[in-house]
Amino acid sequence: MEIMDINQLIARRVQALRNARGLSLAALAERSGVSRSNISLIERGESSATATVLDKLAGALGVALASLFAADSAAPSRLSTPDTQPVWTDPPSGYTRRQLSPPVRSPLHMVEVVFPPGRRVAYDQTHNDADIYQQLWMLEGRIEVTSGEQRWQLMPGDCLALREGPGISYENKHDQPARYLVSLVTLPFLA
Repeated sequence: MEIMDINQLIARRVQALRNARGLSLAALAERSGVSRSNISLIERGESSATATVLDKLAGALGVALASLFAADSAAPSRLSTPDTQPVWTDPPSGYTRRQLSPPVRSPLHMVEVVFPPGRRVAYDQTHNDADIYQQLWMLEGRIEVTSGEQRWQLMPGDCLALREGPGISYENKHDQPARYLVSLVTLPFLA
């Protein structure tokens, strides 16, 4: 998919999820910590949102970030081929994520990430109505993952299990890109 196509996909998904939850722009802004005007731009496909902003919106909508890249379809295919997998690039860091999972309703999402050298992305969700678990399997390169006070140096073959929450960051301090697979499972939040 081209960048414009992915922004339109994200626009439709954010708006559909917001409407399905009966949230106004103002309510989503309050829950997510993202300004109402920024959400409006995203929903119109006029903004290339950052990973941090999309993560805040996903949390406030109670879905995994990967859900914002899932195409809606009247008759979704169970097969996802490379030419149908949405690819998105985070504007500030340049990391790319390929949505590997088919567009079927599932609590499991698989994403391939290529993370450029010398870059960092930090997530700090303020709200999430879902319990999201992820496993990150390093394929190539090295990356440092931080969650709260814990820090891991991942190398090819390493697999890290995390529960999503505030204070997670990814950093490639090396001179080669890192490539890894992320599997996410979303469970209803049990308060």
